[in-house]
Amino acid sequence: MSNPKKRDPVKILPEITWDSIAPPFPDYPYFDGADIYPFRHQATAFDMVNAWWLIDASTLVYAEEDFARPVFQKAGLTDVKFFTGDSTQCFVANNDHFVAVVFRGTEIRRRPGESGFHIHNIIADAKADIDFIPAEWDKDIKVYRGFKNALDEVWEKKGLREYIRSRDTLNRTIWFTGHSLGGALATLAADRYDGNVQGLYTFGSPCVGDINFVKRFHISAYRFVNNRDIVTHWPPLDWYQHVGKLKHIDENGIINDSAGSSVRTPDSNRGEMSDIEISTRPTRRGVGYLIPDNIVDHVPTLYATHIWNNIP
Repeated sequence: MSNPKKRDPVKILPEITWDSIAPPFPDYPYFDGADIYPFRHQATAFDMVNAWWLIDASTLVYAEEDFARPVFQKAGLTDVKFFTGDSTQCFVANNDHFVAVVFRGTEIRRRPGESGFHIHNIIADAKADIDFIPAEWDKDIKVYRGFKNALDEVWEKKGLREYIRSRDTLNRTIWFTGHSLGGALATLAADRYDGNVQGLYTFGSPCVGDINFVKRFHISAYRFVNNRDIVTHWPPLDWYQHVGKLKHIDENGIINDSAGSSVRTPDSNRGEMSDIEISTRPTRRGVGYLIPDNIVDHVPTLYATHIWNNIP
């Protein structure tokens, strides 16, 4: 008789240095444990296993298509389609049970064969990140213009909406996810999609829409904030607010539904720049590497490791 599968031990947090802070992360063990914890595609409430799957997918989406495709397929998502625009990239990966729509966050890396950072991608992403002028979304609803424009690059023009619809069948559930800018785009895409969305999970996402956007938002959504992740406080304006139920990872790596003693629980879903004690104290991460805590806290592999360690 074969031995039953056992949960892997607690995973050690990766060391974050200036050399390893930016994605992609080719050495990260994507979906390691998927055989023990398969994706629960029919879940209607929060599920830590699904959160782990979706943060791994949101980390993998930073990689090149040739790298990401076989990793998705090895995890059982055999059908993978890649969409790209100037300000974002998106993978749609599915099997017979569910569809994962995964948006990439801000581009701050070198492409293969390049001697420096890919300036075109960095500039395009920066424009999306800082263009926070309100834009019309629906009647009496406004959203962050840079994020809306980035989604528009792939939604209709590249055929993303129609492709998702082609995979949206009675036996499949639809899930949207992303880290950082990718979380913002996943939020807008989930709201815009005219089919049934089973769930939205975001990680280190900035605010996306105004109070009317929040009031109308009807999708089951969960947003993770790792400790004092600086990006989750952007933009520092009352125009925009967060959607989704907060899942806060505290300084000990424990995930709570509130933000602890140093962080006021954002029941009003307001932007949290004034609500959270933002630390700019540099932290030593390896010899000679001093990185502010609130920047380190944004790294997706830290989100992924913490979430794995919180699976019951």
